[in-house]
Amino acid sequence: MGAAYIGVGLAAGLGVLGAGLGIGLLAGRAAEGVARQPEAYNSLFTIMIVPAAMVEGLGFFACIIALMGLFALNKALPSAPAGAAPEQHQAAGR
Repeated sequence: MGAAYIGVGLAAGLGVLGAGLGIGLLAGRAAEGVARQPEAYNSLFTIMIVPAAMVEGLGFFACIIALMGLFALNKALPSAPAGAAPEQHQAAGR
């Protein structure tokens, strides 16, 4: 069961890492383009907004999927019946 939690953590981490890399590359190339042609700032900014939003959405999507996996794992864990004392739950599990 512990490996599943590691998998969920890796999925979230790699998804956000990819989104961060994408945003970094996009912003770096846009800054490079503005440095070469300062008059093209408005068009570069306009062109950069849509891909930046899509990459950011991918990061959010990865986090949401990882949280869904985490909640599904937590539902799979056995829990004590409502109102039962912890020692009664351990005795019932034998």
